[in-house]
Amino acid sequence: MATVQSIGSSTRIEGSNLSDQDVAKLLGTVRITKFASRDQEEVAGYYDALEVVLENYPDIAIRESALFNLHGILLKHVGKDERHRGGYKSLSNSVNAKYPDGMTKVIFETTPPHLVRKEMEDLLSWTRARFKEKEIHPLLVVGLFVYEFLSIHPFQDGNGRLSRLLTTLLLLKSGYGFIQYISFEHQIENRKSDYYRALMNCQKRRKPGKAKDIAEWIHFFLGCLLELALKLEKKSDALEDSGAYLNGRQKAVLNFLKQASPVKRSDVLARFPEVSVNTLKKDLQHLVREGRLEKMGQRKGTTYTLGDAGT
Repeated sequence: MATVQSIGSSTRIEGSNLSDQDVAKLLGTVRITKFASRDQEEVAGYYDALEVVLENYPDIAIRESALFNLHGILLKHVGKDERHRGGYKSLSNSVNAKYPDGMTKVIFETTPPHLVRKEMEDLLSWTRARFKEKEIHPLLVVGLFVYEFLSIHPFQDGNGRLSRLLTTLLLLKSGYGFIQYISFEHQIENRKSDYYRALMNCQKRRKPGKAKDIAEWIHFFLGCLLELALKLEKKSDALEDSGAYLNGRQKAVLNFLKQASPVKRSDVLARFPEVSVNTLKKDLQHLVREGRLEKMGQRKGTTYTLGDAGT
């Protein structure tokens, strides 16, 4: 579901008319040999590029060659883009907002072609150094990278889509694995006006030789990530409450009880010192509700044994 939403939203932000249902139907085709429209070509390319990111992110270097490769995959099905696929732009372009009624609005002008390679070299080098030195929080590094990438707009076409693929790549490389289970692109689509407003307002203050003021963009970017994390946590809690599954931590608690039952709550807390007290209490309550454990006593004297469903 997250994959379909990501592909559908990211292509619709750029003007595609395919719904999530259309995307799911297209991707469900065993072997696509011919596309009926450019929208379908772009969906297929985004799917291929996203699959590469999700399956290979630990090995994808933050370098020009990796960007060229992803850009080539992103546009590989679009015949009209063949001449500028996998290479920096040769003509000036701009960031345009495309709205459902067909209206297009210029958000800001971008880096001229002759300066692109140098600016991208500086951006990629800065990003690698920040991740290595770890002096700046990785989410701030990712947010600034995305902003600068969009400001440069290094490719003739596909910059918006590629920026969202690179967001996923950098978040995964920074340890934020949850991003593959919920759609960042869908969040951007839902807040499209805020997205363009933050970019446009920051660009107004983007003057050569002056310090950048991108607080509005960073606030928007981090706000999107926070909302996504809360949504995913809510979905996870709903699944746990329904008894649909046990997560890895809850399985570890249950396995501990299988080896040491009966145990006191303090024994469980001592066995998993890296987990917060409140989280472990919640896990124990869930296991009791599911019949995996039986609870005896109260407060500090509480002990747990295996329930019928836990054996």
